[in-house]
Amino acid sequence: MFESKVAIITGGASGIGQATAIAFARLGAKVVLADVQDAGDTLHHVRQPGGDGIYVKCDVSKEADVKALVGKTIEEYGRLDFGINNAGVEGANKSLRDLTEAEWDKTVDINLKGVWLCMKHEIPYILQQSKGAIVNTASIAAMVGFPNMAAYVASKHGIAGLTKVAALELAKTDLRVNAICPGAIRTPMAERGMGSDPQSVNAYTSLIPMGRMGLPEEIADTIVYLCSPSASYITGMVMVADGGWTVH
Repeated sequence: MFESKVAIITGGASGIGQATAIAFARLGAKVVLADVQDAGDTLHHVRQPGGDGIYVKCDVSKEADVKALVGKTIEEYGRLDFGINNAGVEGANKSLRDLTEAEWDKTVDINLKGVWLCMKHEIPYILQQSKGAIVNTASIAAMVGFPNMAAYVASKHGIAGLTKVAALELAKTDLRVNAICPGAIRTPMAERGMGSDPQSVNAYTSLIPMGRMGLPEEIADTIVYLCSPSASYITGMVMVADGGWTVH
């Protein structure tokens, strides 16, 4: 489905980013993995079935890094069709009264500023193609609040708003912009938040109507859909994939 297409996937070293990179590669896309962490394991999985991909070390909170990432993509493949802006951090687990300025800035700079910078530099090149798509990874924290997660919740709400603005600005083009809001997904980030105690995990999953956490591959499939021709009339959507958590 994505033969000859090129996708940038930030946060590609693990979790949702890794699963998405593998899904795109299996559908024929050339994949550019961006992360501050080494993405060698993801790259191995991308290339194993004969896929094509590269890794570019990138801190999405720094414009020079993002500009270099997009530049390397064009240098290597000559085009850009999809921007999967997925890199993010959970931030400090503190009340907003105890949160430091540095902790606030780090979370917002990576989660929100990073998405803005990626779109800023991706859009001009995607517009050169006949069609393209951007999917920004938000969270159910873009829909509801969580105590002791002020910077994270604010950044994810910001992604939802930023996605809608970009979708409106590009509505007359063939570049669609959407956001995905995962719920509790089995990723390293979620595991850090829950810990390994079975009681903690059970308490967490009891909040989910479907009774289980989601898999990174399930979110990857949703991202693939939003980039596919099947979603050709969808833009500005903030799509929730959370097992029913926010239905309460």
